[in-house]
Amino acid sequence: IYSGMSMSQYLLNNLMTNQDLLDSESPLQLRILNDKDFLSSLTAYKLNLTGPSITVQAACATSLVATCLAFQSLLNYQCDMALAGGVSIGSPSKTGYFPQEGVFSFDGHCRAFDASAAGTVSGNGVGVVVLKRIEDAISDGDRIYAVIKGAAINNDGSLKVGYTAPGIDGQAEVVAIAQALAQVNPETITYIEAHGTATPLGDPIEIASLTQVFRASTEKKRYCAIGSVKTNIGHLDAAAGVASLIKTALSLENKALPPSLHFKQPNPEIDFDQSPFYVNTRLSEWKAEDGPRRAGVSAFAVGGINAHIIVEEAPQVEPSGP
Repeated sequence: IYSGMSMSQYLLNNLMTNQDLLDSESPLQLRILNDKDFLSSLTAYKLNLTGPSITVQAACATSLVATCLAFQSLLNYQCDMALAGGVSIGSPSKTGYFPQEGVFSFDGHCRAFDASAAGTVSGNGVGVVVLKRIEDAISDGDRIYAVIKGAAINNDGSLKVGYTAPGIDGQAEVVAIAQALAQVNPETITYIEAHGTATPLGDPIEIASLTQVFRASTEKKRYCAIGSVKTNIGHLDAAAGVASLIKTALSLENKALPPSLHFKQPNPEIDFDQSPFYVNTRLSEWKAEDGPRRAGVSAFAVGGINAHIIVEEAPQVEPSGP
């Protein structure tokens, strides 16, 4: 199991402010049940899992980084089946936020890639995917939603405006590495599930980095749809990446591209007309031309941790009998 979580709001807002609750249990038990460090090992204990149990902490890239590590663990035969994901659930559950220029939206909507984009909104959620080597999944008769073809992780380093700022070179590199490991041409990728936080700085950099990678091998324009699940459910922090992956896997299974919400006109800092991308604003059939449907999924964290996964539609498997 490879998983990660956001900081325990329950510990901060419920336990630390209630001395009676603190006195009702030993400090060790309170830590085991609330500290990030014990998430994966406690789950492994509950489910009797005997392979690697690693808690991953990579800010809002946590769950996609966890999936990358699980993918590598399977290829290295460290395990035969892996659970990967993340959880971010606030407590108390009904709370608002103070708008903050460049980070949190002023109107409660995440308008990814839009001219009026002014930041993201927070969300709550937990997401887990089950991973197996494709030959094992086929042999076992599993329901396969999608196939991971390649995955990569890197860091921006210090060559950017500041610690919290995204880095175009780091993002471009992680996408290029994932594509190279997957051995796919960018021209065969027709959907990108973007990090898409709707921040004035983040969105243009994300599109610029993707364009840089795709333009290395194709001059085609506006052939690859792009979207962000954050427009639907908000930014799930540690669970954001796996939410994006689940959305993409379901899109591949249903052969349909769901709309990215709240998009009316493009951010003036993004030249979509000259890029390979367009924002998908309506439910549409995901058409396949010369091969299987393919997509890229991104997660970019504050601090510069970048993850990208290439996924492909599941193979058609003939039933073993009537």
